Amino acid sequence: MAGPRPNALAWLGLSALLVAIDQWTKAVALASLEYLKPVPFIDGFWNWTLVHNYGAAFSFLSDAGGWQRWFFTGLAILISLGLSVWLARTPRGDWRTALPFALVVAGAVGNVIDRIRFGYVVDFVDWYVGRHHWPAFNVADSAIVVGAVLLVLFSFKAPPAPGKGG
Repeated sequence: MAGPRPNALAWLGLSALLVAIDQWTKAVALASLEYLKPVPFIDGFWNWTLVHNYGAAFSFLSDAGGWQRWFFTGLAILISLGLSVWLARTPRGDWRTALPFALVVAGAVGNVIDRIRFGYVVDFVDWYVGRHHWPAFNVADSAIVVGAVLLVLFSFKAPPAPGKGG
């Protein structure tokens, strides 16, 4: 009888590291930026601008009256738990599954911490061209986006056969 196979839960270590980085960068933004006052970083493209996001991506439902705080918190917790269960059932070496899941979990948890602490998500990265601004974002948002993109990209390529590497 073979022993238990190592699962991909170890990838949650990456999630924890990214949550720490996310929370640290948000603390720096809160301590050093004035709300809604842009600080140029790369003229014509990038400002540091402290924003409070009461909604989800692109401020979706930000003016919904408050219920969205708990809805998005609960949804993020459920998604994180679901992905963690999936990681527990994924072989440790299956990085094409584990890496995107770890990134999404990191982003979800980072933003949940903000929603619970402040009632909103702290955003501070403001990219723009001319007068057209991308919605402000943070490290957690970046982790979610990169994780989602990797999920899509990796879905187009079959994983290597066992023993073939990757």
